[in-house]
Amino acid sequence: MSEKQFDLIVIGGGPGGYVAAIRAAQLEMKVLLIDDRTDDKGRPAPGGTCLNVGCVPSKALLDSSKHYHHIQHDYAAHGIGVKDLSIDVGQMIDRKRGVVRQLNGGLLQLFKANKIEFANGRGKLKNGRCVAVEPVEGDPWEATGKHVILAAGSVPFTIPNVEIDNEHIVDNVGALEFSSVPERLGIIGAGVIGLEMGSVWQRLGSEVILFEALKELLPVVDPDVSKAAARIFKKQGLDIRLDTRVASAEVVDGKVKVTFEQGDNTKTETFDKLLVAVGRKAASEGLLAEDSGVQLTDRGQVEVDEHCRTSVENVWAIGDLVRGPMLAHKASEEGVAVVETIAGSHGHINLDHVPWVIYTDPEIAWVGKTERQLTDAGIEYRAGSFPFAATGRGLAMGEAQGHVKILADAETDRILGAQIIGPTASEMIAEIVVAMEFAGASEDLARIVHAHPTLSEAIHEAALSVDKRAIHKAN
Repeated sequence: MSEKQFDLIVIGGGPGGYVAAIRAAQLEMKVLLIDDRTDDKGRPAPGGTCLNVGCVPSKALLDSSKHYHHIQHDYAAHGIGVKDLSIDVGQMIDRKRGVVRQLNGGLLQLFKANKIEFANGRGKLKNGRCVAVEPVEGDPWEATGKHVILAAGSVPFTIPNVEIDNEHIVDNVGALEFSSVPERLGIIGAGVIGLEMGSVWQRLGSEVILFEALKELLPVVDPDVSKAAARIFKKQGLDIRLDTRVASAEVVDGKVKVTFEQGDNTKTETFDKLLVAVGRKAASEGLLAEDSGVQLTDRGQVEVDEHCRTSVENVWAIGDLVRGPMLAHKASEEGVAVVETIAGSHGHINLDHVPWVIYTDPEIAWVGKTERQLTDAGIEYRAGSFPFAATGRGLAMGEAQGHVKILADAETDRILGAQIIGPTASEMIAEIVVAMEFAGASEDLARIVHAHPTLSEAIHEAALSVDKRAIHKAN
């Protein structure tokens, strides 16, 4: 078994791992990146869950289904008529696969351009920063790094009495590969994955029922956003059943029979497909040899400090493997921060200012604290909000649902949090993230000139509303 020496070994080629590897190569480190994912033809497929079976392909399907839905329901208002509308699910899936494959290839080219050694296989950390590599093809070998970054990502949670076969009962991977539109689709979990995938297939014609064990939809956002989302999703046709626990699911004659509990009542529903979307857990299984010395938490995450250092010197962990939100952009920035720290700089990521997004229609995005969190912490604040229905651009686009809300410290006016439900919320939240990162106040956003007519004017007016001086609504 041959052994190679590197300045940095990265285990995991997702948005945390590959970004860390590229940044390290830019800083003239000798880098080995290990990732075992392959596509349906056995070719290397770096990019992790996000690129291959998560963020990117789901957005491709969301985009396709949104076009189809708008043609069906919204284009007539613009004077546009379409006859004999149809959907070719196979073509839609092929387009999604093409987007993924193009990005896979782009990453492989980046590795080559940055002189990163890429190993398509599994990596396991042993004692002394030695990594055992089990290639997809070829003989095993070992490498030793001056530093090692663990970036193996996460895997879906499973639940008792619901066995995933990715044909009838599927996880997020199976939900991206349906060959036809299921007549009835059940979803366990009304979080990010459940709502996004439910939106895709409902727009294309499925009857979608989501089972959510919690009593409130999206408790991570404020009630006004949650209630607005619930109203909009119900109007769109999503049947979201809160305070409902799935007891079991079984495949009977090609259908999925789901048994669930609502209060004291036990009921059943039958579906063509069932998606299990109850969250994800750190992919730490098989990552560490017994003598690695790296400590795990009781939840299976890698134990790290605020700088992503593990219990072993010069071994680091980032992304879904560690504390904090399981978000691709958080993983990427942690990767950069770790590499720059290794290089003697001052790498840093502020977990309090990481934006969250749900890519439904309308989109939902938020950053910082919610009103509930501020109240619970005893922090006095002021709130300002503004509806997209009062923006000229929103009405002109036919995208007038939702609002922007900004929360600011009652004394200093520093922005403490913000939430957006509405068109392009995923893009607009960045303006508020920048303001928060530079300790900006709501007055700062209120003083900035925003182009007219734009959707971002809603941010301007919400900032004005914090001081009860919004122009285009009664305060």
